[in-house]
Amino acid sequence: MPAASLTSIRLRPSALISACLIAIGPALAAPPLRAAEAARAPAMAEAEAEAVAWQVALDRRLFSPGVIDGRWGPKTARALREFQAASGLPATGLPDEASRGALEVDPTGAITTYTITSADAAEVGPWPKTWVEKSRAPRLGYKSLAALAAERGHCSVALLGRLNPGKRLTALSAGDVLRIPNVSPAVPGRAARLEVDLASKTIRPFDAKGQVLGLLHCSIARKREKRPSGQCRVKVVSPDPVYVFDPKMWPEVRGVKRKLVIPPGPRNPVGRFWIGLSLPGYGIHGTPEPELIGKTGSHGCFRLANWDAVRLGAMVRPGVPVEFVQ
Repeated sequence: MPAASLTSIRLRPSALISACLIAIGPALAAPPLRAAEAARAPAMAEAEAEAVAWQVALDRRLFSPGVIDGRWGPKTARALREFQAASGLPATGLPDEASRGALEVDPTGAITTYTITSADAAEVGPWPKTWVEKSRAPRLGYKSLAALAAERGHCSVALLGRLNPGKRLTALSAGDVLRIPNVSPAVPGRAARLEVDLASKTIRPFDAKGQVLGLLHCSIARKREKRPSGQCRVKVVSPDPVYVFDPKMWPEVRGVKRKLVIPPGPRNPVGRFWIGLSLPGYGIHGTPEPELIGKTGSHGCFRLANWDAVRLGAMVRPGVPVEFVQ
């Protein structure tokens, strides 16, 4: 889904990062995850279990493999190569024992359990279809409990199904226990600058010493002329933003003649977090469709999976420089 312009985001009163962390912490972290019980866990194909273990380990270090899916694809290889380079290891993008040790890859601890709560159930729906209907909704919650659980585990709904054979993902309810990737991350470091790599469709945060702190996959503008160059700065950070739909920015949408305020929520067009840039009309933000990340499809902004947008938002403050590279 195309991104918002800078002027189309209505911000919370405080942009201080401490306030951001307070606001987003309960939404994404609660309730706490429980350790996996291997004795009760159903068997998983060895190759897939190994791939999930590597993807979980990379995700926990903020070197995102993209949506965790149990498949060793180009995003996972790129994440591993970046981690290897940052760790002083041969940057091959191939799994080896040195990288396994540095990442602490652990197939026995890569899966945990998650119990769906009544608060989770309240986060699902409604399901408005038109922009006018969306503007009338109190909140744009998850499209399903399966989507909510997948976001908790940073994984695809398909992997969620394979992790939970016999579970009807379309009929989940409060009290159901699911197996999900164990992605509880360490506290991310403070980013001194960001680098947006348009060629690889990735974002790298760096610390004050120039050390790369992670790698996040993003979507970029479909049209090359919409892709920025040079430098700018982070202007605002806002958790759980609302979106102002401007029909002038959406010529393909017919029948809407006025601006509409779209409520916050995981299915808001800019997702769970907005990082506004000093470059007019541009920002880094979440998305309601994490499995489409990495494709060219926005009007110009940079879309991340909701969990990556939240984590990056916790790392930056207004004034952090952003550089666009090819």
